[in-house]
Amino acid sequence: MGDIFREIDEELRQEKLERLWKAYGTYIIAGAVGIVLAVAGFRGWQEYRSKQLEAESAQYMAAVNLVAEGKSQDAAALFAALADKSGDAYGGLARFHQAALKAKAGDRAGAIASYDALARDEGLSRPLRDAAVTLSVMHAMDQPDVDARTLAERLEPLVAGGGAWRNVAGELSALLALKAGDSSKAKERFKAIADDADAPANIRARAAEMLAVLGG
Repeated sequence: MGDIFREIDEELRQEKLERLWKAYGTYIIAGAVGIVLAVAGFRGWQEYRSKQLEAESAQYMAAVNLVAEGKSQDAAALFAALADKSGDAYGGLARFHQAALKAKAGDRAGAIASYDALARDEGLSRPLRDAAVTLSVMHAMDQPDVDARTLAERLEPLVAGGGAWRNVAGELSALLALKAGDSSKAKERFKAIADDADAPANIRARAAEMLAVLGG
């Protein structure tokens, strides 16, 4: 009889975890994209010195406005032109938008490939390359037959590196550990985030809630 109740408890716990991921997954991705925009925007502001960059800024904002208006194809064309002729400031950010538009259109494999290309581009700053790794993993983790452990290995340098991405990477790493059946590692990662006073409040709150569900 005890085994039956234990199985029911595990099923209920798994169901709650799935509900939490569905509820929070979008916010995790949105938060990560926000960080990408902030980093790239700051670099763009720092480098805002020439007429060329001023023109690139105008082109970038025009493309962003097209996205807001739902004109994805027109926006994609502008982002592509900007990515081809620009460097780390607006060109790099345009490539992130290109990848996001692919994902929005249902081309998840194309988006992942684009993020992976950004992650390998040593012409980009380290924070942007780390952002690309994180976004690639985010889009790959729900793919069928995904190797959760391999994805988690890609996040390890970000978790251990102490940079701006460590908590987002730690959160994803914990979710991948759950996917791989390693609840002990998941608890460890969630606890590290919950105990990190420098972690954003929303990420700490999610980690604490996940720990409560896992019985940590």
